[in-house]
Amino acid sequence: MREQMTPEPIHRGRLRLWLGARWYRARRWAWWRLSGTAFAKKREEPPCPFLCAVHATPLVRQLRDVDMWMQENKVINLRLAAGALDGVTLLPGETLSYWRCIGEPTRRKGYVEGMLLRNGQVVPGVGGGLCQCSNLLYWMTLHTPLTVTERHRHGYDVFPDAGRTQPFGTGATCFYNYLDLMIRNDTPDVWRLSLRVTEKDLEGAWYASAPQVLRYEVYEREHRFQGEYWGGYTRHNTVFRRAFDLDGVQVADELVCENHAVMMYDPMLPEGKGET
Repeated sequence: MREQMTPEPIHRGRLRLWLGARWYRARRWAWWRLSGTAFAKKREEPPCPFLCAVHATPLVRQLRDVDMWMQENKVINLRLAAGALDGVTLLPGETLSYWRCIGEPTRRKGYVEGMLLRNGQVVPGVGGGLCQCSNLLYWMTLHTPLTVTERHRHGYDVFPDAGRTQPFGTGATCFYNYLDLMIRNDTPDVWRLSLRVTEKDLEGAWYASAPQVLRYEVYEREHRFQGEYWGGYTRHNTVFRRAFDLDGVQVADELVCENHAVMMYDPMLPEGKGET
């Protein structure tokens, strides 16, 4: 039986957050350089003509209590991040590190203040909005045989489910550089990532050098809302993935992740009240 974790809000002082971020960043930089990991990079060859997974998410949503300028600035940040990731290619055995590819999102590089989630609250911050890109990349990767070696779940459920098309908990939060998303190629094929920002959407796709023999379906189990002793609510589920062969026969059904999040809204809120 899996241990049931009951999260609750955590409040840390600014000094502790500042020191902690620098410690974890230094440790990550050292790991990048000393671990011996072979990292993916941009390549034009060899060709990867076979489309294996594709997804798109809207750039702007009408979110309650969120200033629209933060979402508009988020689009600027997403264009920069997508440009850094588009064309990244994984040879067999290589690992894609989300933050190693993008680098630190700074004003000098053109990043602006966008929408960040901090302790469950929406706040402005330079490079804000890049979680949309890591969410999309993680979701697409779940529909491929690539191996996710590092993913961090969102600790807060900030907005109600109005318009949700994916199971709760199928995103990947990111924070430079120690909350990373890393994906390893354990297949014999070459994989290439495609990302672009259109007028309305962030679009992504995984291409491979050979056709794939499995199709994947991601779904949730054990979803529930739970009232907590400290007066708030938490949300929980488990995410699974089925694999089917080319004849439609199921060949696998595996646990992907277990999610626990503090809810920042009333779960009894009527559907649609999270947006305006």
